[in-house]
Amino acid sequence: MSFHVLIPARLASSRLPSKPLADIGGAPMVVRVAQRALLSGAQSVCVAADDISIVDACNRHHIRAILTDLDHPSGSDRLAQACDILNLDADAVVVNVQGDEPLIEPELIHSVAECLMADPLLGVATAATPIETTEDWFNPNVVKVVLSNAERALYFSRSPIPYWRDGSIGSKEHLPIALPTSLDQPVLRHIGIYAYRVQALKQFSNWPACALEKTEALEQLRILWQGQSIQVVVTPQSPYPGVDTPSDLERIRNVWRKLHE
Repeated sequence: MSFHVLIPARLASSRLPSKPLADIGGAPMVVRVAQRALLSGAQSVCVAADDISIVDACNRHHIRAILTDLDHPSGSDRLAQACDILNLDADAVVVNVQGDEPLIEPELIHSVAECLMADPLLGVATAATPIETTEDWFNPNVVKVVLSNAERALYFSRSPIPYWRDGSIGSKEHLPIALPTSLDQPVLRHIGIYAYRVQALKQFSNWPACALEKTEALEQLRILWQGQSIQVVVTPQSPYPGVDTPSDLERIRNVWRKLHE
């Protein structure tokens, strides 16, 4: 069974205007993302854009792109429309790759898709990696996830989870990242990549936002709230961070140059 990669791209960005078109090594950032996705073994890769300038930029670099509505509230809603435009089957597997991750590993894309394709009863899969520093453990911008013994998500949070009752309560300096050996897994950081079956993606887009999602500002909680499962691939390799700010962009440009020297 094959899979497709869809890359949502929105031109407006409060912290980095025209982010998808930011130059990285002579090509727009969204093009670099698509080029990485093309190495994943996907049957097709397509950018779902909200502005014709993104579509034109992709076309100039021989990357397929389609124009979607401007007012989608999330990237998932944009991709649900893209599935309709592309006439993808309800059982088709699509991987949502963020348009601001130009150094994403193709192997990670393939692993998340493969995880979903292995179980026809699953609708959604995502990824996580071990947290290595106390700074990340307490950082609300680093989303944490707790798994069942079948590696399905139990909960996502911006707070440190699971709570270690017998640890150093109230002290960030003395809280070790290696939790007690009674735990079967390390503390995990969620990686924002998703594989969906098309029917599950459209269902998710039609559900109203739930209270937990609004509280944590994490839309994946909508899926758990509805009683659905999210399978999680645990990868030992932490991915390169995405690009949100001008300083992030410069950092990625420097890494790109070093990788292509």
